[in-house]
Amino acid sequence: MKWLKTLLAILALVIAVPALAQESAPRPKTLFINVNVFDGVNEKRIMNANVLVEGNLIKEVSTAKIDAAGATVIDGGGRTLMPGLIDAHWHTMFNFWPVSKVLGSNFGALNIAAAKHSGEQLLRGFTTVRDVGGNVYGVKMTIDMGLVDGPRIYPSGPYISQTSGHGDFRGPNDVPENPATPLDYFQRVGHTLIADGVPEVIKRSREILRMGSTQIKAMAGGGVTSLYDPLDVTEYLFEEAKAIVDVAKTWNTYVTIHANTDAAIRMWIDAGALSVEHGFFIEEDTAKLMAEKGIWWSMQPMEAHGEDAFQFESPISTAKYEALIAGLEKAVALTKKYKVKTAFGTDLLFDPELAAKEGKFLAKLKKWYSPYEALKMATSDNAELLALSGPRNPYQDGPLGVVKEGAYADLILVDGNPLEDLDLVADPGKNFAVIMKDGKIYKNAIK
Repeated sequence: MKWLKTLLAILALVIAVPALAQESAPRPKTLFINVNVFDGVNEKRIMNANVLVEGNLIKEVSTAKIDAAGATVIDGGGRTLMPGLIDAHWHTMFNFWPVSKVLGSNFGALNIAAAKHSGEQLLRGFTTVRDVGGNVYGVKMTIDMGLVDGPRIYPSGPYISQTSGHGDFRGPNDVPENPATPLDYFQRVGHTLIADGVPEVIKRSREILRMGSTQIKAMAGGGVTSLYDPLDVTEYLFEEAKAIVDVAKTWNTYVTIHANTDAAIRMWIDAGALSVEHGFFIEEDTAKLMAEKGIWWSMQPMEAHGEDAFQFESPISTAKYEALIAGLEKAVALTKKYKVKTAFGTDLLFDPELAAKEGKFLAKLKKWYSPYEALKMATSDNAELLALSGPRNPYQDGPLGVVKEGAYADLILVDGNPLEDLDLVADPGKNFAVIMKDGKIYKNAIK
């Protein structure tokens, strides 16, 4: 058997040598020189700075000269270097086709289209998204593998909904439900899961986490695109809500809720939810409570009318949408008054022309916030929200949303100063000279 031992030793060497060579291979370097750095946290830029990227992380940020032999050098020419943008409320699978087409689409075709549009999103400067509903696992996997281009994705996977909740997209004649009837298509492919009663919501929540979700998205109140849940309803009973939150806690992550009415928000905060999506009808006492408990408000700067207003195929949805937007001004005022932790998201749905305006929606924050507040919200603040996923966080090599040593090299080089002119982010094709994600350059318009 001596020959067998010799053969195994040779095979082990053959396997080990390429691995060792890969480990010892120098990591690619990029050196940005002559840039003014917005670090995602401080309003004052670091002037006349140099930033060294090694591999997928930021190696050094300095106002002194950085020696980096073999690095690709990009002379920023006094442009602003800032963190990649983060959209805290995105739907990778639902932003590009009308709802009627999505509901009946082939799942394979939907994934291919979603991957294509994710590449377009990356070129808008959004290097990370929190996906709050839909089976995005395949797209995320192929992006992380480098097969397709796109942002980092924190997936919620299928949102969990009660019968007649915001995630119940079954047809008008699909209830009463026959227990022997298979799941409808939207549930079968994992875009949504309908669950009622404590045992069932516990099971479905565990399934959602088993699929690879970084957080659970629960439907806590009435929504716009669904037709069978008026805006005023509170969805789930307290015991069901607490069961969903308790399951998330056992996995050391959190629950974010779709909710608009004050009653729904209060009940789910009492149950332990840590993030409120939309929340257009927040009242003063609830805003104060959210600030005291450190609950996040994930807001979307929507408009009721004009070229940037959402369009819906159903007049029921249109009426709901207009009713929601009427509460936005008050919600912003209250959350600012009590300094509620606020995240920026877009929730751009079922319209490719609207999705292409993602940066323009970020620029709309100037109506209520300074450019610095808006940019901090879309970088380091959003990254703080994402970090609530704890050990479920799929990106743990370094922090996101900041320009500092050890952080992920997700960077944008802006032609101008967005801290003075927030509208620069509205036209990334013109104003973003370089876009880098994970240390890889996806756009370089500097000659």
